[in-house]
Amino acid sequence: MLDYKYIKWFSEIDKNDIPLVGGKGANLGELVQHKIAVPPGFCVTAEAYKDFIMMSNLSDDIAAIIGSIQFENTTDLQIKSSRIRDLIIDCSVPQVISSEIERAYEAFSSSIGISEPEIAVRSSATAEDLPDASFAGQQDTYLNVFGGSNVVEHVKKCWASLWTARAVYYREQKGFDHFEVSLSAIVQKMVNSEKAGVMFTINPVTHNPDEIMINASWGLGESVVSGAVTPDDYIVDKSSLVISEKRIAEKLSMVVRNKSKLGTVEVSVSDALGHDKINAECLTSDEVLELAKSGIEIENIYGTPQDIEWAFDGDTRMLYILQARPVTALDEKSSKPEAKPVSQKLNVLVKGLGASPGVVFGAVVKIKDMSELSKVKQGDILVAAMTNPDMVPAMRIAAAVVTDEGGRTCHAAIVSRELGIPCIVGSKNATVLLSDGQEVTVDATRGIVYEGRVELETKQRAPEKAAAVPSVSIDDALSKLSPVTGTKIYMNLGEPEMMDKYKNLSFDGIGLMRIEFIFSNMIGAHPMYLIKTGQEEFFIDKLAEGISTVAQAAFPRPVVVRLSDFRTNEFRGLKGGNEVEPVENNPMIGWRGVARYISPEYEQGFRLECRALKKAREEFGLTNIYAMLPFVRTTWEVEKVKEIMASEGLVQDSSFKIWIMAEVPSVVFAADEFAQLVDGFSIGSNDLTQLIMGADRDSGILSRMGYFEERAMYVKRAIQILIDAAHRQGKTISICGQAPSLYPEFTEFLVNAGMDSISVNPDTVEYTRRLVASTEQRIILNKLRSL
Repeated sequence: MLDYKYIKWFSEIDKNDIPLVGGKGANLGELVQHKIAVPPGFCVTAEAYKDFIMMSNLSDDIAAIIGSIQFENTTDLQIKSSRIRDLIIDCSVPQVISSEIERAYEAFSSSIGISEPEIAVRSSATAEDLPDASFAGQQDTYLNVFGGSNVVEHVKKCWASLWTARAVYYREQKGFDHFEVSLSAIVQKMVNSEKAGVMFTINPVTHNPDEIMINASWGLGESVVSGAVTPDDYIVDKSSLVISEKRIAEKLSMVVRNKSKLGTVEVSVSDALGHDKINAECLTSDEVLELAKSGIEIENIYGTPQDIEWAFDGDTRMLYILQARPVTALDEKSSKPEAKPVSQKLNVLVKGLGASPGVVFGAVVKIKDMSELSKVKQGDILVAAMTNPDMVPAMRIAAAVVTDEGGRTCHAAIVSRELGIPCIVGSKNATVLLSDGQEVTVDATRGIVYEGRVELETKQRAPEKAAAVPSVSIDDALSKLSPVTGTKIYMNLGEPEMMDKYKNLSFDGIGLMRIEFIFSNMIGAHPMYLIKTGQEEFFIDKLAEGISTVAQAAFPRPVVVRLSDFRTNEFRGLKGGNEVEPVENNPMIGWRGVARYISPEYEQGFRLECRALKKAREEFGLTNIYAMLPFVRTTWEVEKVKEIMASEGLVQDSSFKIWIMAEVPSVVFAADEFAQLVDGFSIGSNDLTQLIMGADRDSGILSRMGYFEERAMYVKRAIQILIDAAHRQGKTISICGQAPSLYPEFTEFLVNAGMDSISVNPDTVEYTRRLVASTEQRIILNKLRSL
């Protein structure tokens, strides 16, 4: 293989290479490593983009334009971002970079035995396709490109797309430094798609993890992703692989390769395939099954639900995976119940597919093209034939979105779910039937638009930024009816802003508050980078603000704050992280948790976390805040980290408790000794299972073979040892892994074993409380019967 500075082949990269080849590129490499059928190709690394900007002397000009943008002024944003793109497009790619791209394209052509093959050039930014940062379609993709010089030009166009209005606005909203984000370009063989689409390995509408959603249409998948066509829609049960739901759409158009020149064209399905294909099912049952199995395999590789683009090759009938990325906006979102109309006269105006549940009232604003985005004001109902990534700023202030076309995996659906606004897609004629300024109620739970203001009886609260329909909430009533349990029911929480939504659930405290979401969403930079740049107070203030938001809503119930547990590869994703983080071969069991806190390389960063915790407790009077130390390995490191905390004013006493995560077997073997040092344990069942079983939680092969199993007797015995030791030492013990939220029989085991508290996801709090109450009553009844 030739020596390259700016080129990485898929076989050379994996999921840890996001800083080098971006999220999309890293994910493709990871799939290749696991033998998933991916169209072959290579990445032009982010270093090529950085060197292009440097060699072309563009940094100062770009910075000047960025500094002058009025980000909430859509017109100003469009004009000035376009000016940046023009600067890039007008520059020639330096010879040292362009010649290497052309050489790689020639080598790629030889490797597949095709002269000048048709390829796709995809953008892969270093701040996309992450678990917490993945807006759909931020940068551009170019299809059906061929010829070395054309590849170079389209790589440059991808670089320019880093500065589209949608991408600039997205980074600004997410708090990313515009000059810290780079872009890699993926050069990948085009698949001659007969049929293609998108697959989610979790139902993205109901968030049911036991269901797979598949959207499919004829031709290239671009029509499904963009929402240009309403696709066939399948729901598949994961365990039985039975198709539980099917909607076959009227597919009038399709996107195909342009046979005469670069790019793609939209054609009539009737002309291309025959009139009978318009309403025909484009996938066979066997193809649906093959897709579902592939989706499960990919989910097992990553250990998290995936958003997957796929295609069936028209020549070989082979299934190819075009890309995979984590499904976002699911951590703290629960399934939303169906809204039921209260007895009243209802006038249904439009029906479609509910893609992001919710009920709101507002005035219709119809958008035909980009020039009309400024018409959308806070609380309006955005109505369009379809949305595209450039519409995100307008979607952000809209109360709801309604489109003519698109399926539940299209751009409008994905972005609406991420923004937390109701969305109806595939209505066919909303732009015709609805009028500008018309007041309507959008019930995106049922996929219906009603005339005027309609009162709907629903458990869900409308998004805060939308004009909510008056509703009869039953959350308080359910909370009051919840049974009393001896085992405390705690709740897991990540994003502080979600606390207001769940504060009325019947939980006894927050058993796991993960501050990684605050790092990513509110701070966005590495603590050591902020120290280096003199921004310590910014970090302390933002972290204290996020913690306080949750603790105030929960007060006086305890909030157990788990201090940072990013692994090195995740820390590198923060601003400045590349400068201070090492590259580890196995970050899962590497420099993380308490080992990081006590090391000279991060101790000052940990001290900032301590100061933020102290500020939240003292300045806001929130004495219900406790600390939890993650990934503890030894007793001596606990002693050392407690000394650091005490020096920052966090002294362990009756009002300030320190817990540790029990997820390393050494804690099990020395449970009594650890219990004497802390106030409580919280079992992380995912990591504990991984380390007891010696099974990588990300390994699809081992998972399918049954090795990664939280309910295994080996894991249960470890949990029992921990419970007994904690009680011997008079300390509390909890569990905060995924298992109690997923397996009722596991929850019953925990109650019988004597677990003091169980911390579960918000959507299972009420269910778990009833399950625990039933188990406790059965234990009491059995004891009475034995007397």
